[in-house]
Amino acid sequence: MSNPIANLFRIPELKNRILFTLLMLLVYRVGAHITVPGLDQAALREQFGALQGTFLGVYDMFVGGGLSRATVFALGIMPYISASIMFQLLAAVFPTIEKLQREGDEGRKKITQWTRYTTVGLSIVQAYGYAIFLGSMAGAVRTPGVGFVFTTVLALTVGAVVVMWLGEQITEDGIGNGMSLLIFFSIIQGFPAAVARTWESLMLGEIGPFALVALLVVLVGVTAGVVAMTMAARRLPVQIPRKVVGRGRIQEGQKSFIPIRLNSAGVMPIIFAQSFIVVPGTAAAFSRSQLLQDISQVFQPGNWAYYITYALLILFFTYFYTAIIFNPIDLAENLKKQGAFIPGVKPGSRTAEYIDRILTRVTLPGAFYLAVIALVPFWIFDIFSIQTFFFGGTSLLIVVGVALDTVQQAQQHLMLRHYDGFMKKGRVKMRGRQRYM
Repeated sequence: MSNPIANLFRIPELKNRILFTLLMLLVYRVGAHITVPGLDQAALREQFGALQGTFLGVYDMFVGGGLSRATVFALGIMPYISASIMFQLLAAVFPTIEKLQREGDEGRKKITQWTRYTTVGLSIVQAYGYAIFLGSMAGAVRTPGVGFVFTTVLALTVGAVVVMWLGEQITEDGIGNGMSLLIFFSIIQGFPAAVARTWESLMLGEIGPFALVALLVVLVGVTAGVVAMTMAARRLPVQIPRKVVGRGRIQEGQKSFIPIRLNSAGVMPIIFAQSFIVVPGTAAAFSRSQLLQDISQVFQPGNWAYYITYALLILFFTYFYTAIIFNPIDLAENLKKQGAFIPGVKPGSRTAEYIDRILTRVTLPGAFYLAVIALVPFWIFDIFSIQTFFFGGTSLLIVVGVALDTVQQAQQHLMLRHYDGFMKKGRVKMRGRQRYM
């Protein structure tokens, strides 16, 4: 069997896509180091260090530290993702948007256009808020005023539009989903520095060799579990009956299946839960109220109130987001139109009820799995007392999901041209994967 890595560059189209993706990611990283003019970086780092663990700290992780450095790409791809999620939620409320989603390419192009306009609007609002926030930091802005606010809003808005364009270009002409890859790259960019800090702590005797090895084993095990659970799915059998297709020709019946993933909601429930759980800490960071300070202390990692609330929020948002993105009624109607059916279940409403029942049962272990993945890193790093780096559940799920999705796309390119792929026997093991963002 030939080397699959070498095969990637034997296909001109795939090689060009990989090189184009790397070029776009390089542009993204260059922009992530160009700071907004008029700032004192030393004062900014000092002030921002107190906001770790708040909403801004979580946001900073997704933009590769651009927020704490106040770069032109500080907003990252998050305005576009927020706009996309907004239209996903609105589709469940407004029939017009839902109708556009069903109209095929033309409807999707219209929604994409609206998403871009909404992205620009959200970027302006977020950039203005961030500029005001920078102006409130003592010593961070050299010449505060209207000029600084205007310059910052313009630079950050243009930066967000450029990041959106980079993501779309990767999706169209590169390999993998551009938006997801930008977040993936932002998360892993700090990993080498974290490993270096960990090694330095080991050399200084701050971390024991046994604790480091045990931590490595646990992290590998957790990552393997995340991979397995990300690929896990319940297969509903579907029967396509035999039918006559023109001039008496008979098309034989076919057997297929509908994969219902154990984690249909992806990483979004953790992101939603994280956005809510950091509200007390964020509010306390910008307020002098003693009550808010006391509440924020309760909802800090290490307290059982934090863990229980975090887990319950994840369970709720898993069911909520699954209900938004997965409609059993639409699926049952599509099966009925195609003449397909689930063996032993009547087409139509009975099929919808059956799929909904299966989805509800499958989502429960998926929700508990997300809660465990989100909380395990906190416990691991507390047990081993290693604070040099933190690889949270959200980042772990995104990294694994995006990596699997990208490998799957490369696998499909290889298989189309009869090259050996990355997986055993060259088969694509994952199908129908859903984009993360």
